[in-house]
Amino acid sequence: TGIESAIVEVQSVNYIERTAPMSKISVIGLDLAKNVFQVHAVDGNGKEVLRRQLSRRQMHPFFAKLPPCLIGMEACGGAHYWYRTLTEFGHTVRLMSPAFVKPYLKSNKNDRNDAEAICEAVQRPNMRFVAPKSPEQQTVLHLHHARRQLVRHRVAIGNHIRAVLAEYGICLPQGVKVVSQRLPALLEDAENALPMLTRHLLAELKAEHDTLIERAQQLEVQLQAWHETSEHSQRLQGIPGVGVLTATALVATVGNGQAFRNGRQLAAYLGLVPRQASSGGKDRLLGISKRGDGYLRSLLVHGARSVIRHIHRRLQAGQPGGNPWVEALLQRCHVNEATVALANKMARIAWVLLARNEQYQPVSAAA
Repeated sequence: TGIESAIVEVQSVNYIERTAPMSKISVIGLDLAKNVFQVHAVDGNGKEVLRRQLSRRQMHPFFAKLPPCLIGMEACGGAHYWYRTLTEFGHTVRLMSPAFVKPYLKSNKNDRNDAEAICEAVQRPNMRFVAPKSPEQQTVLHLHHARRQLVRHRVAIGNHIRAVLAEYGICLPQGVKVVSQRLPALLEDAENALPMLTRHLLAELKAEHDTLIERAQQLEVQLQAWHETSEHSQRLQGIPGVGVLTATALVATVGNGQAFRNGRQLAAYLGLVPRQASSGGKDRLLGISKRGDGYLRSLLVHGARSVIRHIHRRLQAGQPGGNPWVEALLQRCHVNEATVALANKMARIAWVLLARNEQYQPVSAAA
């Protein structure tokens, strides 16, 4: 029964407290999971004093009675929730990237070794930690991820419709509105070779396609409403090429930018800097690293591509492009290289606006 299971949980926690010197615990490596959590604790001298498994029910009473200590965790699903929960108990919690914990893993991978590696990594003086996210930031990111899933599904449905029509000699061009605008006329045309069952199938696929568009637009309305209430997001929208989606995603991911020392670190975090293969004092730079958040990087690259396209149109019309730096860049390198360079600069400008609470100054005003 529920009462008996609760008694067993309390007894197991009391057993852990009796068998482990709780007052000697200085650092804890906590391996997160859905139901079973692994704890590896050491004292001030680095000696192991506790190694236990805890269920989800045991987590709150165990850490609530534990004296304040340093707790290390990997940044994974549920990590930000446990960060907030354990911080309320008075502990100092640090989140780390799993890639930075991997070098400290000994032998085979299991929960006990993972917790020990986390405990060892969190004590390193040069370790890089992940900035925790508030529930509001997580909500905005969930809206972005849900919208991205809807867009992917909509693209898949549109490609399926084009593939079905291509089997009967009907080819539709690409575009978001092409299916909604041209498919009804094809379904009503009695002279084409579409069978009746295929017409019914395409009608159902079109209804689903239009529904996905409407649902994605509803999420965009919610993001727009949050954007209007966020001062940081509105400040970022002043950067050319940064719209509501990019601004809200940046604020939700980066926060106030204090987790990075400068704009170069933010650009490197987004994978907008070259990879290195340097050795023997010889510097060798490769293509962009593509590390970090790929979704945020794609938003910045698309925004930079839009800015360059507008600059091309102004130059073709005999008007000034409006950004001498980009114009000079386009004269000496490929347009794709200029796009990534501009995205890098946009990320660095965004860090300045967030970390220093400044307003964007256009190129003409700065000159």
